[in-house]
Amino acid sequence: MLRVAVVGSGPSGVYTAQSLVEQTAVPDVRVHVLDRLPCPYGLVRYGVAPDHEKIKSLQNNLRTVLEHERIGFVGNVEVGGHGVTPARLLELYHAVVYCVGAARDRHLGVPGEDLPGSCSATDFVSWYSAHPDATPDAFVLGARSAVVIGVGNVAVDVARILARGPGELHPTDVPEAALGALAASRVREVHMVGRRGPSQAKFTTKELRELGAMPQARVEVEPADLALDPAYADPAGLPAVSRRNVEVVRAWAEATGPEPRERVIRLRFFLRPVEVLERGGRAAGVRFERTVPDGAGGVRGTGAYEDIEAQLVLRAVGYRGVPLEGLPFDASRGTVPHAAGRVLRDGVPSAGEYVAGWIKRGPTGVIGTNRPCAKETAGSLLADAPALARRTVAADPLATLRAWGHRPVEWPGWLSIEQAEAALGHTLGRGSVKIPDWSGLLAAAGQD
Repeated sequence: MLRVAVVGSGPSGVYTAQSLVEQTAVPDVRVHVLDRLPCPYGLVRYGVAPDHEKIKSLQNNLRTVLEHERIGFVGNVEVGGHGVTPARLLELYHAVVYCVGAARDRHLGVPGEDLPGSCSATDFVSWYSAHPDATPDAFVLGARSAVVIGVGNVAVDVARILARGPGELHPTDVPEAALGALAASRVREVHMVGRRGPSQAKFTTKELRELGAMPQARVEVEPADLALDPAYADPAGLPAVSRRNVEVVRAWAEATGPEPRERVIRLRFFLRPVEVLERGGRAAGVRFERTVPDGAGGVRGTGAYEDIEAQLVLRAVGYRGVPLEGLPFDASRGTVPHAAGRVLRDGVPSAGEYVAGWIKRGPTGVIGTNRPCAKETAGSLLADAPALARRTVAADPLATLRAWGHRPVEWPGWLSIEQAEAALGHTLGRGSVKIPDWSGLLAAAGQD
């Protein structure tokens, strides 16, 4: 028997576990999928917007994998920090695969970025997704205008959530406190701003089109912004997704007499943030410098500036991996050094240690990109199986974890959380509603 721990229960972790058990070269592989949270699915649970039911339904596919007879979910176990060290984890398992993602957002590096009212889209997403680490009162939604800096899918998601009408999120699993705050929000203008043009934006066309399908919000685009993009006039040479994005944005820019709506999303391009403006100790807007293409795929500043008023500023300019104590880390790339998924220590593969997902390759790709990434890592681990199986490990990893003072939440505990969230939703006259705090989750799992 080859015992493997996969650290992280998001798509990359689950796909890694699946690759390990759905193969025949090494017949008896047993996998524990560990997570710091008592709930599985990673960003599919805590990063996908609540109104994205189709993407959220991916949880059903991940569930099927986690219910495999040779896979066990082990939640409420932290690895690194104050939890189990990587060295001790290797006392329990023949191999460990780290699928811990990229937990930190990128900063803008401009004055005023840390003012109250200016924060990361990651924190905003955690709040409306009921992540138990989220600060309940972190967002002032009494704002009248919001600026979302970034033109990727996360930026589209948060802009869409801010522009939703009071009743549109009621059928979703948004926690009750966040639902109430969003319903009472005074935000009527949402500006989504990118420093380059539409041909270089990172959102997918499906996400982009959803902005134009909102019943209580309209999308406005500045034709003058688009005219700066060299590929805008003739997008034929662009990759398919960029070409479709340009077509969607062009249709919005050329629309005449847009139907009046209660809210507006203003999509802006070729503006680079240089300062978050302050009034009364809080964020009051963003100063942008107009940019133009530099002829080499980037942009350069023009020295012309534009201020956009906003009482809520959200940055959505990407993620970075964070060091996990006890593992090597490449700070310049935000990843763990590896060769085909094998962790490298001083350039040499470390026996029994592997990585997959964003901590391996950086925060790139979509959910499906994790499949080939996980398969490569699993292939390396399986090739190493004869040597790994000779390692002496604990007979019962979960018993040892408990002896070390941990309180694992196994699959039945997670099912109890699901049942509690369904019951909570029923009492509120809604569907399933997420429990937003650690004490509530652990009590529902039977750990009170």
